[in-house]
Amino acid sequence: MLKNTLVGAQAERLLLGLRPDVEKYGLCLGVATAGEPDAVPAGPGEERLLRDMLPVRRREFTAGRCAARRALARAGIPAGEILSEGRRPRMPAGSVGSITHCADTAVAVAAPRQRYRCLGVDLELRPLPSEAARLVLCQDERAWMNDTAGDAAESERRLLAAFSAKEAAFKAFSVLLPPGEAPTMLLGIALDPTPSGFRTRPRRLPGPVLDVMVHPVGPGVLSWTAVPHDACTPPAGLSR
Repeated sequence: MLKNTLVGAQAERLLLGLRPDVEKYGLCLGVATAGEPDAVPAGPGEERLLRDMLPVRRREFTAGRCAARRALARAGIPAGEILSEGRRPRMPAGSVGSITHCADTAVAVAAPRQRYRCLGVDLELRPLPSEAARLVLCQDERAWMNDTAGDAAESERRLLAAFSAKEAAFKAFSVLLPPGEAPTMLLGIALDPTPSGFRTRPRRLPGPVLDVMVHPVGPGVLSWTAVPHDACTPPAGLSR
């Protein structure tokens, strides 16, 4: 069973260690933890967004924006306030990005818009109960989770990786596809395992097909996808 949840400095150290694996694809990665000095609103616009949030959500939001500014700075893109477009962050002109948070740790990936159309990232540091599989995986995917896993711990690792990959892909599909075509829940995303993660697509459509990279983070995972302007063409180095 996956028992541990990484927090604080341990999670940050492991995530920063993944930078070379992520940034070789032309992305930049930022990490922040809730409560650190830089994890504060960058201006009145972010302050307004925080007003109606519960304390836990405020901590997530400010850490996520801090992580995004750090990712953008590594990409050479200056950023002040990062507001919202619906549920997505409104990245500065000329950039794309995605934010995720878990257990008081936030991660963001960012890149120049001229290279990528959109990004999706997801961090999971807590285990999922096996019962959650029916909410995440369709029957064929649940068979993959269990039939060749070997033991319960491996089944749980597969479930967490698949959940995270679908979350990252969900963010990208919500940008790529119009309302009515984009998946509205994780069961609407089909996935197939690859050596580096998963290949995903909307279950009811032939495409777009997105490769999602999955990296272990202790007992957890970090997943991301980067979508070129031609959504059917993977970033250089990603297999099809």
